[in-house]
Amino acid sequence: MSDFECLVSLLVPVYNRKDIIVETLNSALSQTYENIEVIVVDNCSVDGTWELITDLAKTDSRLRIFRNDTNLGPVRNWLRCLEEARGTYGKILWSDDLIASNFLEATLPFLNDKDVGFVFTATRVFGSDPGQGKLHHSIGASGIYSTETFITGDLKGMGYPVSPGCALFRLEDLRENLLLQVPNSVNSDFSMHAIGNDLLLFLLVCNKYPKFAFVSEVLSFFRAHEGSISISSKNCKLPLHYNLARAYFVEFARPDLIDKLNASLYLHLLRYPDSKNYGVNGISDFYVSNKLVGFSPFYLMQLVFLRVLRRFFPI
Repeated sequence: MSDFECLVSLLVPVYNRKDIIVETLNSALSQTYENIEVIVVDNCSVDGTWELITDLAKTDSRLRIFRNDTNLGPVRNWLRCLEEARGTYGKILWSDDLIASNFLEATLPFLNDKDVGFVFTATRVFGSDPGQGKLHHSIGASGIYSTETFITGDLKGMGYPVSPGCALFRLEDLRENLLLQVPNSVNSDFSMHAIGNDLLLFLLVCNKYPKFAFVSEVLSFFRAHEGSISISSKNCKLPLHYNLARAYFVEFARPDLIDKLNASLYLHLLRYPDSKNYGVNGISDFYVSNKLVGFSPFYLMQLVFLRVLRRFFPI
């Protein structure tokens, strides 16, 4: 069976999204690639979301809907989506985001190459109009790249995605690498705040495959609103927990990169002194057990230069 005959599972975890969930699901159901199932797991919404989903499911048999008896927290709900999925490939579609109708048609062919672990597309962050907003994750021309460029690019803060909402994976890799918890030394519950599990998925899959693919066309659309994790997480919480996820990955999968990450963590502590409110007072606190906190001053200067450059030429 070719990739263009394989079932693709579009995974939509949802909680209290009655105003936008129908638009999100319609973007999934409108795919030009037709062999899909859309798995929706409602995390015990109380605003009428479930009733809207139920009505829509009556109109399209590809929509498979489930509801938790109680709210499981965000990451457990993501994993429930994976439990219900039956496809060969999986694409997480956050309940507040959209994808273009040709998202799967454009991304799926790259996974014919068994060395390619995932495909992501350029993304637009929008308010009310998906056609207007800021471009993200535009790393170059469409094609296949080394996963090492993703790992090192992420550590340097070069604009690689942290959210799998712009990507297509093999379902088996989602099941293996989307972790409920990210081990850490400050007792942060990643299953409930859900910040870092997403980036760690990318990094762990990068560590499994030599290549990833990129589509330069804007086919993913992330909605910016007060209810989103990225908007509602204040101060240092978002960058702190992404760095905790990076530290876990580097410590246990790529210890050769510890000194490079340490330089980035040093800059983090300078920029976000309120990290101490989460129990992070020094570089070693980002790690589970690693106590090597040295880094190259030359590499630190490179990081500073790249981050200044990105302010003027963002991707």
